[in-house]
Amino acid sequence: MLPRVLEPEVMDTPEEARDYDAMDHAAVNRAFCEDMLAVRPTPGRVLDVGTGTARIPIELCSLSPNAEVVAIDLAEHMLALARENIERAGLGSRVTVAKIDAKALPYPDGAFGVVLSNSIVHHIPEPAEVLAEMWRVTSRGGLLFVRDLYRPEAEAEIDRLVALYSGERPADPAAALSFDHQRSLFHASLAAALTVDEIVAFVAPLGIPASAVRMTSDRHWTLSAVKP
Repeated sequence: MLPRVLEPEVMDTPEEARDYDAMDHAAVNRAFCEDMLAVRPTPGRVLDVGTGTARIPIELCSLSPNAEVVAIDLAEHMLALARENIERAGLGSRVTVAKIDAKALPYPDGAFGVVLSNSIVHHIPEPAEVLAEMWRVTSRGGLLFVRDLYRPEAEAEIDRLVALYSGERPADPAAALSFDHQRSLFHASLAAALTVDEIVAFVAPLGIPASAVRMTSDRHWTLSAVKP
């Protein structure tokens, strides 16, 4: 198994925010939201941890008229684009954005019926405390739903996944530069990701069973747990 190679916890330059927002995550985001809604069809008050540019809250609100989302992140440039995206989608009354560190959430125990996170765990050097905080603010009977990348066993598999999901390099030099940066971000994220066994070990002290964590694609694991 490849050792984990950490990447920066916060992606907070204008270029990183722009290139991240330009990536085509539409199908992945929709699948994430649909899979969560299959477990919790009326999510109500939702906390999105590591929202980035708020694509997940926007997609979730488009699928569920019941959802109201608090979207948090530490990267100010990401949040600036998030605010623009939310305003463009006309969802300012349903999605609230805040700059908050997920390792110390300023919310009381059980504050949210659904706590979700898509592709933030691999940015965290020590994910256990973030997962514990997310579980703490999940209400009794509420849902914790987390999906992230899976770290492959070999460098060759990382290269294969990057080539498979990055698409063709554009001919335009400016677009190609952005494309190359997006590929490098994806490669770094896969190298920084965690395995199912590692996540199981992190959530076991919270009373979350190993069966709540499973592979859900060739590059993603999902944690789906209802709090007793």
